[in-house]
Amino acid sequence: MFKRKTQVNALPQLGELELSVMEALWLSPGQGARALHQALPESQRSSLSTVQSTLERLYRKGLLLRTKQSHAYLYSPKVQRSELLGRLIGGVIKQLHNGSLEPILSSFVDFADRIDDSTLDQLEELIHERRSQRQESQGDTAKEEADRD
Repeated sequence: MFKRKTQVNALPQLGELELSVMEALWLSPGQGARALHQALPESQRSSLSTVQSTLERLYRKGLLLRTKQSHAYLYSPKVQRSELLGRLIGGVIKQLHNGSLEPILSSFVDFADRIDDSTLDQLEELIHERRSQRQESQGDTAKEEADRD
């Protein structure tokens, strides 16, 4: 049996405010706490000190870069949205993985199918592109090994 943490949030490493701050920084990097505080949606706007604490947590998690400008820090994302998404999904998969990937992959395909008609086509195209990249990479590796011999 494997241990499973009970969590409401499907993104266990980040809270809602942290995700909102990351989103704001992906849209407009190089912002200070005050600017970010104002950029957050009204429904998610907390106190300035809460935003500052959130920025510090994200920085300590290795998700933000910061530079000192005068008496304040300016923050920028250290990771792209796609990289963070990959990490978060990977974390969820590790938590739920029980030896078989079939239920996880099946759930992912079902989710893609529910979005709209073109999503499965996009998924199929991404799989095709990845396989082509892998084959090219393997071909390059085999050629390099042959050149060394």
